Amino acid sequence: MKKTVLTFGFISGGISTLLMIGVLPFKDYIGFDKGMIVGYTSMVLAFLMIFFGIRSYRENVGAGQISFGKAFAIGILITLISCACYVIVWQIVYFFFMPDYLDQYAAYQAQKLRAAGETQQVIDASIQEMKAFKEQYSNPLINAAYTFTEPFPVGLIITLVSAAILRKKKKNDVRGESLPATA
Repeated sequence: MKKTVLTFGFISGGISTLLMIGVLPFKDYIGFDKGMIVGYTSMVLAFLMIFFGIRSYRENVGAGQISFGKAFAIGILITLISCACYVIVWQIVYFFFMPDYLDQYAAYQAQKLRAAGETQQVIDASIQEMKAFKEQYSNPLINAAYTFTEPFPVGLIITLVSAAILRKKKKNDVRGESLPATA
C-alpha cells in the first residue's frame, strides 16, 4: 500500500503544483473570478490520481478485490500527500514570488463592491477585513492551514466517490465457496 500511496500521491501533487505554477504567468489575464475556476479544475485533474491509485492497488495487490475502507484509506493518504505538495509550493510562491497577492485581491474586492454600488462603509469594512486576514496569512502556519483547506475537500469527495465505485469483494457461489471477483 505504501508504494501505491506514495507513487500516486506524488504524481497528484506534481500535477497540481505544475498546473499552479503554469498558470501564474497568466494570472492577470485570467483574473480572480476565473482563477478560482481554473484552480479547482486543476485540483480535480490532479485528484484523478486517487481513482487510478485505488484501482492500481485493487488490481495489482488486492487480486481484483478491495473493500470500501481500504480504498478510502488509500485515497485519503494520496489526498494528504497531494495536499502537502500543494501547500509547500504555495508557501514558496506566496512568500517569495507573490507577497502582494492579498493586496491585489483586496483591491479587486473593493473595485467589485464599488461596481455593485455598495456604500463606502461596506467597502471600508471589506478592506479592514482583508487587512486582518492578510496579517493572519503572513504567519506561515496559518497560511498553510488555510491553503490546505482549498484542495482537501475536493480530494475527500473524489476519494469517497472513487472508493464507492472501485470497491469489489469476493463473490460466493451457492455452496459458500469463494469465487474470483470478475471485472
